[in-house]
Amino acid sequence: MSFFKNHPLFQTLRELKGNPRITVLTEPMFGVPYNLFAPFLSVYMLALGVTDQQIGTIASVGLVLQIFSAFLSGAITDKFGRRFTLFFMDLISWGIPCLIWAVAQNETYFLIAAALNSLFRIAHTAWTCLLVEDAEERHIVHMWTWVMIFAVCSAFFTPLGGLLVQHFGLIPAMRGIYIFGSLMISAKAIVLYIFSRETVRGVQRMEETKHRSLLSLLGEYKDVIGQVFKSKAIMGALSLMVITNIYSTVSGSFWGVLFTSKLGFASSQISIYVMLRSIITTAGFFLIGPRLRSIHHFRLPMWIGFAGYFVSQALLVFMPAHSIPLLVLSVVLEGAAASLVSPMTESLLAVALETKERARISAMVYVTLMLFISPFGWIAGQLSAINRTLPFVLNMALFVIGAFLVWVINRKPNKVQPQANLG
Repeated sequence: MSFFKNHPLFQTLRELKGNPRITVLTEPMFGVPYNLFAPFLSVYMLALGVTDQQIGTIASVGLVLQIFSAFLSGAITDKFGRRFTLFFMDLISWGIPCLIWAVAQNETYFLIAAALNSLFRIAHTAWTCLLVEDAEERHIVHMWTWVMIFAVCSAFFTPLGGLLVQHFGLIPAMRGIYIFGSLMISAKAIVLYIFSRETVRGVQRMEETKHRSLLSLLGEYKDVIGQVFKSKAIMGALSLMVITNIYSTVSGSFWGVLFTSKLGFASSQISIYVMLRSIITTAGFFLIGPRLRSIHHFRLPMWIGFAGYFVSQALLVFMPAHSIPLLVLSVVLEGAAASLVSPMTESLLAVALETKERARISAMVYVTLMLFISPFGWIAGQLSAINRTLPFVLNMALFVIGAFLVWVINRKPNKVQPQANLG
């Protein structure tokens, strides 16, 4: 019991109040359904006749549309409020797409769902503001860590998806899971709306923009763009996020394809390895996290994390089919790497965005992020069509670049709070 009482993460969870508390605690309502369907999406698409190239194209179309939704997100969040924007856009960007995925028949359905799902960038900006704007500065890093913990712990339910796929077959099981996902994520949006309150800064921005059009608010972005590109702290965190998000796009779209084709495993077994990766990542958050005391010294953890990612992808590329020990090693390394890289990257960005213009600057950061990563779904699709291992060779190259960027980035971000640490 003393572990739970004295551990810094549990201390933070007990101390959270108001919006930060309800925002963190409702995350499993999104994470559980997401982790039931996400690992199987690519093989579900293949089963419905979608090709490797089409999977990559759909991923890139979604990313391109995310550029526009991210661009609009700051102005919409300021004008309509963090709370209402999050509620409405969660329903539009997750509730409805899940229903479309549930009845999907061909590539067209997945394109429509991807277009609607791209609007989650608006919800994400509103959600981030609701999470951090009224939070105490000393809690910010640990709040982000809890969000990640709930996200990866939700993947413990992924084997249930595997059992459903094994029992009912891939397509019927996925249709049922998507219906459940729509209901659960919609319920999360309702609960969060009921128990949250508009942030202090959100009320101010709603008042300031009450008589302004969205077009005029968007015109002010030219001033915000300068703030983004002049900030070494933001650009440093952004460059690392580009690497990790390209990897997530490639791996999320094609790991299941590699798993069932080149490695020769059954689609129902995907969930076992997804859960193992989540267990390792969660253990890393609790065991490694307290030793990462300050974001001033992020280089060594990031180097170790990128090295772990590199080896995990190399194993996928070079291992023979049906090699369970090597696959387990790859998944373990990937999970451990995530527990190092993810908190550091998110913490660097969260601290760099400490400003009254969080909504608009956050919007521009994610617009820039999407511009960089949007082609890579299509690129990975073309590579996978040539050879199923090539997307993961691409990941290996990314992690080498990431390690170099860590060396280049200034170790002391412009905006660092003394309290901000991962312990």
